[in-house]
Amino acid sequence: MLDLLPLARDIDARCRLAGTFTLRSGQVSEEYFDKYLFEADPALLTRVVDQMVGLVPEGTEQLGGLELGGIPIVTALSLRTGLPALFVRKEAKTYGTCKLAEGDPVAGRRVTLVEDVITTGGAVRAATLALRQLGAEVDTVLCAIDRSPGDTAPLADLGLTIRSVLTKDVLDQVRSGIEKS
Repeated sequence: MLDLLPLARDIDARCRLAGTFTLRSGQVSEEYFDKYLFEADPALLTRVVDQMVGLVPEGTEQLGGLELGGIPIVTALSLRTGLPALFVRKEAKTYGTCKLAEGDPVAGRRVTLVEDVITTGGAVRAATLALRQLGAEVDTVLCAIDRSPGDTAPLADLGLTIRSVLTKDVLDQVRSGIEKS
């Protein structure tokens, strides 16, 4: 974990915003974590992907990035690993090819999902079920940040393993260290 502390500090410094923000839940917060800021920063995105390369399970045939946050990460990870990328929509298009997953067909292929941040796992759950209906084998999701509570495994009921670069606990420890300084 010590080697991840500089990355955690840099992501926290770049993405944690102060102000007044309305959250998805409708609650108002004086703090907001804007994950898109690290994804839009080439240097930080490269550092996250460099850590993620070692998390890709052996036997992975395709990397499936979830719309929207997983797309920049899966693109960079695909470039680093040479594995084909899929761009997985929240729902299939209703026009043109009407695809859920853009890229090569998934039937019979081992797909590792890629997401930016997981909290409850709702988007990953929906994508997993949809890809499995298309015949994909999905058993692992990689994420840059796992914000789920440390004592829960939000996707265990689907048989999914979460492999993360950083966790909420690490970012909270970094934040506590910053505030004490």
